[in-house]
Amino acid sequence: MHELGIVFHVAKQVEAVAAENKAKHIDEVVLSVGEVSTVIPDYLIDCWGWNAKKYPLLDGSKLTCETIKAVTFCEDCKQEYETVAHGKTCPYCGSENTYLVTGNEVILKEVIAD
Repeated sequence: MHELGIVFHVAKQVEAVAAENKAKHIDEVVLSVGEVSTVIPDYLIDCWGWNAKKYPLLDGSKLTCETIKAVTFCEDCKQEYETVAHGKTCPYCGSENTYLVTGNEVILKEVIAD
């Protein structure tokens, strides 16, 4: 379960952001998660709840996950398309000369403090 490792990493990042901004407590953390990132948002949320209890700064905070749509670009016909619907094969020209543009990332989008 790599979600736990991601939660540990995000918690460290949030602590650093909180220290820079002299925040006393974090209410919510928002992550943007790519739909083909292999990260399962529900697992992240469960891991966050367990881990946040260990840090006074994070205790009681909420983790929210937003989805980044996966988009692929075709080098041959220069079109973008939805990755989940069509995979590696371009629906416009049938080429497999494609690459993922977005949808594989996990981004710390927002930290909300009181």
